[in-house]
Amino acid sequence: MKPVSPQLEVKRQHKNRTSVSQAVRNSLTMAYRGLLKVRRTPEQLFDVTFQPIIFTLMFTYIFGGAIAGNVHNYLPMIIPGILIQTLIGASVTSGVQLRDDMDKGVFDRFKSLPIARIAPLAGALLADVVRYVIATTLTFAMGFLIGYRPEGGIASVALAGVFAIGCAWAVSWIFAFFGVIARHAAAVQGISMLALFPLMFVSNAFVPIKTMPDWLQWIAKVNPISHMIAAVRELTNHGTIGTDFVLSLLGAAAIVAIFAPITVRVYMRRA
Repeated sequence: MKPVSPQLEVKRQHKNRTSVSQAVRNSLTMAYRGLLKVRRTPEQLFDVTFQPIIFTLMFTYIFGGAIAGNVHNYLPMIIPGILIQTLIGASVTSGVQLRDDMDKGVFDRFKSLPIARIAPLAGALLADVVRYVIATTLTFAMGFLIGYRPEGGIASVALAGVFAIGCAWAVSWIFAFFGVIARHAAAVQGISMLALFPLMFVSNAFVPIKTMPDWLQWIAKVNPISHMIAAVRELTNHGTIGTDFVLSLLGAAAIVAIFAPITVRVYMRRA
């Protein structure tokens, strides 16, 4: 076989480069593929449909009286907590499904296509935004049905929903990274939940931080999930944007900036 000349190899690499606009188009096309997959297997929506309903009812009526004195006073605290918990939990599924597709050889075909290298990954994560929208809508709807009336107004609630979805999408890049480095989908689930559970419960999601021991309060206060929940509470209950909102957005941007290129690089080597 005749060896490939260096000049031809350089031309081929140059040809394989894609513009930003093409990368966006390719990612949207892959996102559409992900939506078609959800339509064929609607059980993928079980976690974002049943979890907001079950967890809202369970935590509200079991812990509401003990923590806030009554259910009505507990709702402004628990609804934002349930929202972030559900969305972050749903982002774990992104990594699990990614690993499952890679195990089935779905992405092998994508690597041979003249598309942006980031498109299969970004498209899959963009398709999950639909799941986040469903979870957000159901969480606020359930809260409204049992008496939650956010004082921030509809506009602030909508902004809080967009903010929470954006943060969840950013976090999904972490679990996508787990998806490309793990050997099996079950391993992704185990690793992700092991990392997620302490963060979710050592936070301000379900109880006031001041009720915790001093050493645990410090952990809960620096917990990024606590900042996200506090930002949603400030928006929905007061209609204000505070420091927690800004810190959460900066953290989300940093996650994408770090994990997106790393995940794509590892994916191209292992997929």
